[in-house]
Amino acid sequence: MNDANIDADANDRMLLQRMAAGDRAALAVLYRSYHGRLCRFLSRLTRRADVIEETINDCFWVAWQKADGFHGDSRVSTWLMGIAYRCGLKALRQHGDEAVESDPLSEERFSAHDPDEDRELRDWLGKGLDRLSVDQRVVIELVYGVGHSLDDVAVIMQCPVGTVKARLFHARVKLRNVLPGLAGNSPLNKENAP
Repeated sequence: MNDANIDADANDRMLLQRMAAGDRAALAVLYRSYHGRLCRFLSRLTRRADVIEETINDCFWVAWQKADGFHGDSRVSTWLMGIAYRCGLKALRQHGDEAVESDPLSEERFSAHDPDEDRELRDWLGKGLDRLSVDQRVVIELVYGVGHSLDDVAVIMQCPVGTVKARLFHARVKLRNVLPGLAGNSPLNKENAP
C-alpha cells in the first residue's frame, strides 16, 4: 500500500470513529468520498440506477450502524466494498435484474468521474463484461477498476483467495475469447484497419 492509500485509509478510519460517536457530518464526507466508486462497482452487478442508489444507501446505513464494530482487520475501502457487495446481492434477490429503460443521465452520472474515457471503447468493453458471470464481473471490477488486491477481493466477496484467482482467470480467458468477436466496429479494429 502506498503512502496516499495509507493516508486515505487513516482519514477513513477517523471518519468511522466520528460516525461511531454519532457524527452525521462524518457520514456525509465518507458518502461523498465513496459514492462514485460504489456506483461504478455496483454497475457490474446491475445496470439499474434505482437498485444501485438503493444499495449505496443501504451500504451506508449498515456502515453507520456498524462503525463502532470496525476493528481495522482490513482497509475501510475493503470493508465498505464488502458491505456494498452484500447489499447489492440482497437488492438483486429482492428486485431481480429485470431490464429497465436506459436513462442517459444515469449513464453520464456513473461515468462522469472519468470524462476523458473513450465512450466507444467503454461500450465495447462493457459488452464483453456483460458476457461474464456476475462474480467474474465483480472480480474484474474490484481488481482492475478499483485496484484491490486479491486478498482484499477475497474479504469483500467472503470467499477463499483461490476462488478469486479462479474467477479472475476464467474472466480473462472469456474476455480474450469474446472481445475479438465484438470488435466489428471497435476502436481496436479501427486502429488495425489497413
